[in-house]
Amino acid sequence: MAQLLDGKIASQKILDMVREGIVTSTQFNFRKPGLAVIVVGDNPASQVYVGHKLRACESVGIFSKEYRLPASASMEEVKLAIDELNRSPNIDGILVQMPLPPHLDAIDLVTRIDPSKDVDGFTPHNLTRLLQGRTGLFPCTPLGVMRLLEMNNIAVRGKHAVILGRSLIVGRPLLAMLLDANATVTVTHSHTEHLKEICQTADILFAAIGRPGFVEGSWIKPGAVVVDVGINRVTNPSEVPYLKASEPERYSQLVNKGSLLVGDVRFGEAEKIASFITPVPGGVGPLTVAMLMSNTLHAYRTRKK
Repeated sequence: MAQLLDGKIASQKILDMVREGIVTSTQFNFRKPGLAVIVVGDNPASQVYVGHKLRACESVGIFSKEYRLPASASMEEVKLAIDELNRSPNIDGILVQMPLPPHLDAIDLVTRIDPSKDVDGFTPHNLTRLLQGRTGLFPCTPLGVMRLLEMNNIAVRGKHAVILGRSLIVGRPLLAMLLDANATVTVTHSHTEHLKEICQTADILFAAIGRPGFVEGSWIKPGAVVVDVGINRVTNPSEVPYLKASEPERYSQLVNKGSLLVGDVRFGEAEKIASFITPVPGGVGPLTVAMLMSNTLHAYRTRKK
């Protein structure tokens, strides 16, 4: 039976370190680090995620402010908000909450952010530094994944890592981080052939495609490490029929409550084969927020110099 990679425990350790770092950095009456979150529209999921981030800021001592714009806001209006925050001496980190209304160009807006305040790590400047193997502000989810492996003494060097998904948020930056850690990496996507066979060769398997239960237990190499980045809310048992046999308690929860969070991996099947595995929820998710706090502290310290 696989050992759980508990993201809640790991994230709390990271938040504790951030909190201590802020106390040390502000002991001579310097201002607190500041994080600004730009929210366009009223997407319910976005409100939940923003709430998590603002509460985390409060818990570690980061000043935070939410900037709300209507769903009808134009590109120019959002850019003006970003420009104002770029100039603000009290703001060290800026993020634009995704998803955005379809008429807005997310890449164009993110590129507008001052790279020194890009705590999501998505500006071309910071992504280039990542590819160059340099230090900087890098995407929070893959950073959290790498920290989770490190904190659990899971070696990456020389291992075959397989990533399912090539998004700019997870797959591509994770590829760069794994290469920098001397792993041998295969990235798969929707056009990859013989996907099951490729997954079966993975010493470490990362699933980040947003498809409930896509990875079956038979795809996993015995003793592999499985990191499930997917967070999918399902409302109908027909979406996840495999749960009835492999996780009957969770299946009953879905039937009774009408909603359940599941990963991209069939957890009940995978945990019998893997050596380590992340749960969903409680795995990678908490680490994303923790690394955002860490990035904000890093940006604050860098800008103070």
